[in-house]
Amino acid sequence: MQSFGIYIIGDEILSGKRQDAHLSKVISLLSARGLSLNWAYFIGDSPSEITHHLKTSMTRGDVAFSFGGIGATPDDHTRQCAAEAAGVPIARHAGAVANIEARYGEGAYPKRVLMADFPQGCELIPNPVNQVAGFSIHQHYFVPGFPEMAHPMVEWVLDTYYSHLFHTRDYLEQAIVVTEAGESDLIDLMNDLLARYPTLKLFSLPRINQRRTTEVGLKGESLLVRQAISDLKAGVSALGYPWTDI
Repeated sequence: MQSFGIYIIGDEILSGKRQDAHLSKVISLLSARGLSLNWAYFIGDSPSEITHHLKTSMTRGDVAFSFGGIGATPDDHTRQCAAEAAGVPIARHAGAVANIEARYGEGAYPKRVLMADFPQGCELIPNPVNQVAGFSIHQHYFVPGFPEMAHPMVEWVLDTYYSHLFHTRDYLEQAIVVTEAGESDLIDLMNDLLARYPTLKLFSLPRINQRRTTEVGLKGESLLVRQAISDLKAGVSALGYPWTDI
């Protein structure tokens, strides 16, 4: 399956001046379409770091959404970094210029039009709020940091380019809640399950309460998940711990 990831760019996120609003939203947008997020990175306003990460994910062939840094102020580096990562020059995009001129008229010059300088050969992502487009290149989609603009743009990308992937995976996630047991009490059972079902992913989420409660689950191919959960329940019962379905 195609790997999906996100970059959230800006010193303001790392310093706490602004709170991230993108990670949970992208997870929700993907999940609603039967897809999932494979990775996420938070990166400050460092051109070398941004370029390095973009080049890596472009080389892998991932689908990536990048939030922030596509404006025209000196702390916005994403457009230039994307061009460098893709190995192309920056060029003024005629369609993006037309959008900015339509929105701002003479006020497009001399500065706002700089937001039409994109990696050569890129495609535009329409912005439903102020018509200042984002752009895409090599399955990487660059949108503003403002959630009210960015999130509809991500939805547009998914529905325009990736609808053929919606709800096509044979995927299931199931879990149980085990009480009177901490994670350490279940490690041998978890390792045994992974040995028997190596293609599945196992997760363990302890809860801080009076009853030493642990949520344990598996995700992956539906038939195997059902088999593994059945084995998990039997194993937990054999250890003498109560459990309930989630």
